[in-house]
Amino acid sequence: MLTRLSDGTLVVIRAIRPDDKRMLAKGLALLPDETRRRRFLSAKPRLTAAELRYLTEVDGEAHFALVAVLADNPHHVVGVARFVKLPDASGTAEAAIVVGDPWQRRGLGRRLALMLADAARARGVRRFSATMLSDNPAALALMRTLAAQLEGGAHSGGVREFVADLAA
Repeated sequence: MLTRLSDGTLVVIRAIRPDDKRMLAKGLALLPDETRRRRFLSAKPRLTAAELRYLTEVDGEAHFALVAVLADNPHHVVGVARFVKLPDASGTAEAAIVVGDPWQRRGLGRRLALMLADAARARGVRRFSATMLSDNPAALALMRTLAAQLEGGAHSGGVREFVADLAA
């Protein structure tokens, strides 16, 4: 899907593919340390081969992922959104979104979140859970965008759990 960001930048949002491994690894390397910390909740200098397989070889049902790339440079990832259904919590999936710093505050995170929620509802997911750092207001704002109701759970060591009932 071709999407225009608020500054006019064109991005293509599509399902992630197994051949996106190199692009995903390069994209992570371009993220500042703080952005990586907010996405992975700790320092993450690189992705292992096993992690790249997990992140790109998804089944599209229990594990679904979208990638946003620049329309004029389709090998440059600017955002990723994914959910993984929780096996012990029917109708609930863990969600995660990351947007590269140069493309933040342009509407890409919101667009990815809405598309991820649509895909989740189509696959029987009614709730997203997310673990995020307490000092990440942008992630909390994205969860509020999706939520008919947002519940904050345990808060420990600067990390907070949230569960969002997806709006219809």
